[in-house]
Amino acid sequence: MLEGTCLSEAVHSFVLTEDSDDGDGELEEGLADDKPGSEDEQEDDAVDGARVLGDVSLAKQYQRYYPTTIHRLSKHIRVRRFKQLVSQFIYDQTHVDPLPDDSPTPPLPTLHGPIRVFHSAAATFYAPSDLSGIGGMRREHIRATPRWRKGLPRYDCVFAEKDSSLEGFCGLHAARVILLFSFTCAGVKYPCALVRWFSPVADKPDDLTGMWVVEPDVNADGSPSFGVMHLDAVLRAAHLIPVFGDAFIPASFHFSRSLDSFNTFYVNKFVDHQAHEIAF
Repeated sequence: MLEGTCLSEAVHSFVLTEDSDDGDGELEEGLADDKPGSEDEQEDDAVDGARVLGDVSLAKQYQRYYPTTIHRLSKHIRVRRFKQLVSQFIYDQTHVDPLPDDSPTPPLPTLHGPIRVFHSAAATFYAPSDLSGIGGMRREHIRATPRWRKGLPRYDCVFAEKDSSLEGFCGLHAARVILLFSFTCAGVKYPCALVRWFSPVADKPDDLTGMWVVEPDVNADGSPSFGVMHLDAVLRAAHLIPVFGDAFIPASFHFSRSLDSFNTFYVNKFVDHQAHEIAF
């Protein structure tokens, strides 16, 4: 059901303000880089080439005028636990066994060089049933930008791998990308996504629609639950449809606020053939 028209804290943090003291006033000029014809404006399309399982890569050009240290970037995006999330991510990447749930977050290792922020990533995957190249490959772009085409914010959702031993959506995560970024630690470059997680409300798809229903995860204090994941875990973009309920939607409501204003969402497996094959 409709809960309100305010953007979530994470997404709202990317809207420019005039009273920033972190050099964010320069961000206005940086956002103008998303212009027609730029890499971040490219549309989804078929891709020629040999068949591969899939690949997700950041845009070639990073966005200037973002803070380049973890402390300032955390303040800029208003995710207070960003440093801890990155530290947890590095631990998971460098250890075989996950950190126990009750253990304190390990200290953040030294990051070498600046953190770079990107407004898009390209997902290339095998989708012979959809419009694709000779090898059956298709490419689509995942956006995480505060001003899509110099307009409103756009933060796309994705499918991410959870458990490859399970079939369909049982083996996947649904998440909304809040930030695309990269950093280097101990000589290894990590392309990452800061995401907000969604979890199924039941252990099976909805009986009426055949689609899974998910809701945004929250912490014990009611705040949004975020995580950092490697781009290698991302499969492709996902399409979530609000569960509208019985309330009328105000005529002034803009579709760009849908993911911030509803409690539950359908995971749309009918958006294309490939989604139908993985989100059952």
